[in-house]
Amino acid sequence: MKRYFIEIAYNGANYHGWQIQNNANSIQKEINNALSTILQKDIMVCGAGRTDTGVHAKQLFAHFDTDTKLDLKKILFKLNSILPNDISCQNIFIVSPAAHARFSATARTYEYRITQQKNPFLKDVAYYFPHKLDVVAMNQAAEEIMKYTDFSCFSKSKTDSFTNDCTIKKAIWKEVDNQLIFTITANRFLRNMVRAIVGTLLNVGQHKIELNDIPKIINSKNRSNAGRSVPANGLTLTKITYPKGITNV
Repeated sequence: MKRYFIEIAYNGANYHGWQIQNNANSIQKEINNALSTILQKDIMVCGAGRTDTGVHAKQLFAHFDTDTKLDLKKILFKLNSILPNDISCQNIFIVSPAAHARFSATARTYEYRITQQKNPFLKDVAYYFPHKLDVVAMNQAAEEIMKYTDFSCFSKSKTDSFTNDCTIKKAIWKEVDNQLIFTITANRFLRNMVRAIVGTLLNVGQHKIELNDIPKIINSKNRSNAGRSVPANGLTLTKITYPKGITNV
């Protein structure tokens, strides 16, 4: 058996997230169906993460195993011929049998986009939020959040996570082309974590809460004390990081 990584990008507007579920379409289901059709056997891919309903990805990796010898260029072409127009396969390559799309990843990066000017061409990929924001205060609060590791207050309850500890390596707001873009990188994320953090930072930006409220919210470990969860359409998984040499076999 050989193990392969596939690099995927998708617009998640028409899907109920990455993970297969009953009575709903998902990215994983579409990838499985395409590979199974091409290889004429049941294939189940394992993804690097589980994006929620409506969330997008510029880069997500998944792996699968097969004993079929693959012509990678042909497989790539066939995958993109079968997959819907809102899902693409960017690359496919062989990896070590020990490489794992989820557990070998060392970091994930997300972007959350806000547009403060109504734009119909951004409705699927940015959250329209026309209210005045103090971006300096939002960045100060983002720096404060980075000092902590237990993010229970930003997580959905009743998840299967073994721990709510995460290490945030980057968290910053930037103004680009009339949009506000929040970039956050961590070793792992909890369910709903980024959207809850953004909602909390928007409260800071509107001066509904102050910088010194952030430690109180985090230390409370109570989801109800943090900000609301912002809409999924503004969130995009942009990068998965792996150790160097993971593609060497």
